[in-house]
Amino acid sequence: MNYRIGLVFTMALLTGGAAYAQTAPALSDPEQAYEAARNQLGILKYCQAQGFIGGDAITVQEKLLSMVPPGDTAKGDAAEAKGVSGMVSALGTEMMLDDGAKQQNTTSEALCKQMETLINQMAAQIPG
Repeated sequence: MNYRIGLVFTMALLTGGAAYAQTAPALSDPEQAYEAARNQLGILKYCQAQGFIGGDAITVQEKLLSMVPPGDTAKGDAAEAKGVSGMVSALGTEMMLDDGAKQQNTTSEALCKQMETLINQMAAQIPG
């Protein structure tokens, strides 16, 4: 399902794209998919709080989240809180967005804008 692309996008950004092939199959675990979606929602909120993106991508991510089977709310809340603090956390890997940006020789703002673009493009694929 296409939501997996969005769920691993931040991890792929931080690892130069290598994470996608490794993490997409693992996200077939509903609990991990839920936590990754919640973390990504938090990252988007972090990006918005920094003034890097608008709110449309957050709205799309919330719709994507509704497509993921619900998981443990407490774990989801913790994953989202990590994202709001700027930490990408998925599948046992954690990295601050700023650190990932530096490793990619770019900025957090650029990563946030790339993520916003992809998520907004995915909006057209989300059913009504």
